[in-house]
Amino acid sequence: MQPQSGILRAQLARKTGCNLETIRYYEKVGLLPAPTRSANGYRVYSPELVQRLQFIRRARDLGYAMNEIRSLLSLTDTGAQTCAEVMGRTQIHLEDVRRRITDLQKIEATLATTLVKCTGDDVAECPILDALQFSPD
Repeated sequence: MQPQSGILRAQLARKTGCNLETIRYYEKVGLLPAPTRSANGYRVYSPELVQRLQFIRRARDLGYAMNEIRSLLSLTDTGAQTCAEVMGRTQIHLEDVRRRITDLQKIEATLATTLVKCTGDDVAECPILDALQFSPD
């Protein structure tokens, strides 16, 4: 049973591959507008929300934080976006992603180095625990 003026949450979830609880969460934090209610109390979503939810999911996949997504959506909602403004925000986001990659590479190197020192024997002394307890600085 599909309302004439919209789609139900389960249909929105199927069309976007998004979890029902995630849709509810995006409503709660204001990324999706609150749906209207049908006469029988079902939440009814505008079909245009499929595209909005796909935008949100793709932005999350690219590592954008909720506040960054909200900001991008507010630009598109008002029609006030310029390519230059979106480009500037994307450059800032890319710099942050690169910083995180650098940090993860350092973590990976430290873990790999520490793991090589471990014999895996059935003994109490463990280089991994030692490395966690003592900072190299």
